[in-house]
Amino acid sequence: MNVYSAISANKWKTWLIMTLFVVFITTIVYVFSKALAYGLPFVGFALILAGLTSFFSYYFSDQMILGLSSAVQIKKSDNPGLFNVVENLCIAAGTPTPKIYVINDSSPNAFATGRDPKHAVVCVTTGILERLSKAELEGVIAHELSHVKNFDIRLMGIVAILVGFIAILANFFMRSLWFGGGRDNDRQGSGNIQAIFMLLGIVFAILSPIVATLIQLAVSRKREFLADASGVLLTRYPEGLASALEKISHDPKPLKSASNATAHLFIVNPLKEKNVKQLFSSLFNTHPPIEERIKILRSM
Repeated sequence: MNVYSAISANKWKTWLIMTLFVVFITTIVYVFSKALAYGLPFVGFALILAGLTSFFSYYFSDQMILGLSSAVQIKKSDNPGLFNVVENLCIAAGTPTPKIYVINDSSPNAFATGRDPKHAVVCVTTGILERLSKAELEGVIAHELSHVKNFDIRLMGIVAILVGFIAILANFFMRSLWFGGGRDNDRQGSGNIQAIFMLLGIVFAILSPIVATLIQLAVSRKREFLADASGVLLTRYPEGLASALEKISHDPKPLKSASNATAHLFIVNPLKEKNVKQLFSSLFNTHPPIEERIKILRSM
């Protein structure tokens, strides 16, 4: 496998998952509408609510994430070496230089956030600055800049909105069962067909939020693979990132300021105690297996 085939494969797999996600949502809307005989007005209400939520998260999520992570912005005089690495890679990527933040924590890790390359932030821990060589640090920064350049934050924001939309629909459906559905139930559906759609609706309301979350995590994992490959395209040195991933993953200390809400942003899962090797647990992991990422990198 070469870097170009890895990038291409991960891009089309991501959009395949997104297409299936849209089909999944369309099916849920159809089943809920048939079961309740409301038509689609309640879908519009859910969309408005989801839109307002997404508007605020789109513009302010980065500051919330940085605040939750106890990150502090630094100047070039604070760490000239780090700034030089970021600036040189931004020149290679053709993107503006992002703001740089540091988390005072010995656990090595890093993440990127921001709604687009002009409003991007790259954040690293003091642990990663202390433990990685320059080539390894370049691999990590290139990975994070690739997230920015590939608009992964925006994509994951859209996916999060879709997941939230499904949760709203499922909750609305279950609440509506208490009020007997739409006013024109007798006209729009009755008997066995109505009963089938009602049963399907209940099953979908229970399972759809779980399925939506699994899809969200699948997209997140594919974007990690894509950022790995895109980062290598910047550095032309796969071993730098592969070696960095080994060091970061082998460090046993969890990141103190990390939480379930922010874990998916980091280059390696910062909640180290959750890296269990079980099929069920791996389905709900925000990151692909480190061993698989390293294997792919070293095959390029």
